[in-house]
Amino acid sequence: MTQQELANAACVALGTIRKIERGERGVTDDTLQAIADALGVDPARLRHDRGPAHSQARDALPALSAAIAAYDCPEDGPVRPIVDLRSAVDTAVQWRLGSQYTRIVRDLPNMLAELTRAFHTAPEAERAELAQLLVSAYRSADAAAYKLGAHDLSARLVELMRWAAAEAAEPLLVASVAYVRTETFFAARAHAAGLRALRQAIDAAPAPSTAAARAARGSLHMRAAVIAGRAKDADAATEHLGEAEQLARAVKEDVYNGTAFGPDSVRIHQVSVAVSLGGDYVGTALDVSHEWKPPASLPAERRSGFYIELARAQLWAGMPDGAFESLKVARKIAPQHTRDHPWVREDASRLRRLRRADSETLTSFAEWCSAT
Repeated sequence: MTQQELANAACVALGTIRKIERGERGVTDDTLQAIADALGVDPARLRHDRGPAHSQARDALPALSAAIAAYDCPEDGPVRPIVDLRSAVDTAVQWRLGSQYTRIVRDLPNMLAELTRAFHTAPEAERAELAQLLVSAYRSADAAAYKLGAHDLSARLVELMRWAAAEAAEPLLVASVAYVRTETFFAARAHAAGLRALRQAIDAAPAPSTAAARAARGSLHMRAAVIAGRAKDADAATEHLGEAEQLARAVKEDVYNGTAFGPDSVRIHQVSVAVSLGGDYVGTALDVSHEWKPPASLPAERRSGFYIELARAQLWAGMPDGAFESLKVARKIAPQHTRDHPWVREDASRLRRLRRADSETLTSFAEWCSAT
């Protein structure tokens, strides 16, 4: 990129870019984030004074925890009109889909406090919509907490999502929260219990009479297929994946109630299920990758997840060079999601032991994701 191209992509003045590169001025967090987004890298990679990986986002987690502790007794303060709150939450959802966890943990504490004030002081007619906005905001916060390894905080956020969804009295929203709740079972390795919870959610989900209802039910089946795979229940995984495929054929790929669903998402979950089952199923993951790649229209987190799962399958299949290439693609798509994924660290460590990739490049990658 030329300086002008970078300035255009980051929506930053050309003079600012020049002064930053010459060391004549500092850089604010917002400008750093804009430049990092334009380059497709994590902001920490651009700082000469950066400490250990993840520290900036993780240091902000206590503020997020404090914001949700007072969900039923918020402090007094300003509250914007509901149209402005809706716009702010939509932005937070895009941060989640784009794996921009640093922005989430930085800006969500104040947003959650304001939304909570709005909910408790709003007239009855507005409370349901504000509860829906709280669910979306909690989900964005949960994505950052879970990916950063703060599983206790994530579990608390999931419970608040369930509370807010009940206040919203929207069955499709309840189904989407059940999808997210599976994280707690993944974290606890309670796969059989997670599968039971998802089956209950599927039974309780609205009939698939609309695109949104089909997507809600199909997403639950996708999630059930993966957790069944983790439980090594191949029959259940195949059954749920088949149900998801059937529902996906009746909708277009899109984000429904905060969850991407459609034919492409189901195909990505085919890889996830194959990797979860392991053994003889790894070939399925490789077959999918030979025939298809996730389109750029899918959320960044989902696309990067595909390549992270594929890298693991390639390692198991004795393809270390391909695995490293897949990890690099995942990093390019969603740096923060990739860096904080435990499988990435495990696989980068294994690749270093195998010494099959260029040592300098692999060492740099391993240091970036804190692989041992």
